[in-house]
Amino acid sequence: MRITKAFLTALLLAAVCSAQGGAGRANGGVKGKVKVDSGHTAGGVSVTAGRGEEVVARAETDAKGQFELSNLAPGVYTLTFRKAGLKTAQHREFEIRAGKTRSLPDKIFLPVDEGSIAFLRGSVFDSDGRSVPGAQVEIALLGAGGAARKIDGRVTTESGTFSFRLRPAAARYRVTAKAGGREAVKEVDVEGAMVYRVALSLSPAAP
Repeated sequence: MRITKAFLTALLLAAVCSAQGGAGRANGGVKGKVKVDSGHTAGGVSVTAGRGEEVVARAETDAKGQFELSNLAPGVYTLTFRKAGLKTAQHREFEIRAGKTRSLPDKIFLPVDEGSIAFLRGSVFDSDGRSVPGAQVEIALLGAGGAARKIDGRVTTESGTFSFRLRPAAARYRVTAKAGGREAVKEVDVEGAMVYRVALSLSPAAP
């Protein structure tokens, strides 16, 4: 009788393990790659799989923007991609199939959320008011006591324009434009996420 009970117990455990293993194999997954706008990194993008209002799985992209969600029950899901400073993207009605890890057919692209950053845009002119293409433009962050730390540089376009993306935190910046021995300098106060504009008129550089 003891042998029979032990044998039955072993059979029961084997059946349970087999059922659990079969259920795992019946689930599926999804993998893919996320691309982000310039100035941001593809790592750390939050990826969720949801059904209706319920989020059933989460993951984050690696440094290359790659991700994988696994052990999802077969069905149709909405995949959502989020990262601070970028617009949210979704891939709707993605079907998870039993026993398969499907790849997204296309890369997911997250552009910059312009409502979460500050833009400093401007133009460079000569003394006659004409646009100056090819001018060197540098922007520096001003610290305590007026100490300046260069953070970026640009060359003006054919129409003499330039643009910088900045953090929306309150700060003062110094913009310097140079071309043909002439220069122009202006300071700009950034107070939050919006577009700031500046016009720089070149004058002969100080000796």
